[in-house]
Amino acid sequence: MPSTVKGVIARSKGAPVELVDIVVPDPGPGEAVVTVQACGVCHTDLHYREGGINDEFPFLLGHEAAGVVEAVGEGVTDVAPGDYVILNWRAVCGQCRACQRGEPWYCFATHNATQKMTLTDGTELTPALGIGAFIEKTLVAAGQCTKVDPAAAPAAAGLLGCGVMAGIGAAMNTGNVRRGQSVAVIGCGGVGCAAIAGAKLAGATRIIAVDIDAKKLDWARGMGATDTVNSRDADPVEAIQRLTGGFGADVVIDAVGRPETWKQAFYARDLAGTVVLVGVPTPDMTIPDIPLIDVFGRGGALKSSWYGDCLPTRDFPLLIDLYRQGRLDLDAFVTETIGIGDVEAAFDKMHHGEVLRSVVVL
Repeated sequence: MPSTVKGVIARSKGAPVELVDIVVPDPGPGEAVVTVQACGVCHTDLHYREGGINDEFPFLLGHEAAGVVEAVGEGVTDVAPGDYVILNWRAVCGQCRACQRGEPWYCFATHNATQKMTLTDGTELTPALGIGAFIEKTLVAAGQCTKVDPAAAPAAAGLLGCGVMAGIGAAMNTGNVRRGQSVAVIGCGGVGCAAIAGAKLAGATRIIAVDIDAKKLDWARGMGATDTVNSRDADPVEAIQRLTGGFGADVVIDAVGRPETWKQAFYARDLAGTVVLVGVPTPDMTIPDIPLIDVFGRGGALKSSWYGDCLPTRDFPLLIDLYRQGRLDLDAFVTETIGIGDVEAAFDKMHHGEVLRSVVVL
């Protein structure tokens, strides 16, 4: 039978979120119902509330989550009731041109649950990133469930579902950071700090954190930054070059996603170095003033990182193992744990840069 549970929705653009009753159907073919144990408060959820993703209100918010599979539908074989899983928004199809050429982390046809969760009056909800996890239990495509070691704390493990994976993957997958390289990260919120952690895991020997907020630079040091630059006080390009023998960093990661920070990343890298854009720009942003000869003359690679170019079935279990070994401190990303009724206040803290992550614990 369908379940009626509590969940957090954004009913209209800019309106405060609401905790309401939501109807979750039994899983159909290829679907799973997951009891949510914890869900991080990600900036993407705020973008949904503000109408920055699309206008398909009402939204069921939350997507950075871990929990336990309660039930599965017909044809589901990869997960079973009782499995401890991290939810992901890249349910790989296995059939598209990216999957067929052996690059499933680029899957162009990822899928979500077919059925809709609804309000009690029948109004269909749009789940954030196809998940919707600020809720006691949620309906997803079974491919959105990735099994991991159940010993991992849900508040920490769930963060791999979005922001932390995006940052670590920007360094390790997209940027392909190698032992002994230098890395600069511009923007040291949750994603940027995760990129620093990823660069450390990959063996980078100089990791330069850039931000305008001293608190975020302190967070960055805790994640592995060897040097920090407050770009309110110093030109970040000059500072990065000075810290790398006058050359620039091998890999520069823009975790902000603005034209000015991307331009800083472009000029702060060494010749033949790599720029990785993982911060998400708005549709109106452009970079009109970089001479094409500079693009040619500096060589290297200019990359965008989609979800850290991760493959959940490969990366989530690996990173959880590193967490369990004490080599990846996911707990350090959890600034506070909160109740399901505290999401609006968490948005305010996130907007003002007071937290790396608030995590809803159910």
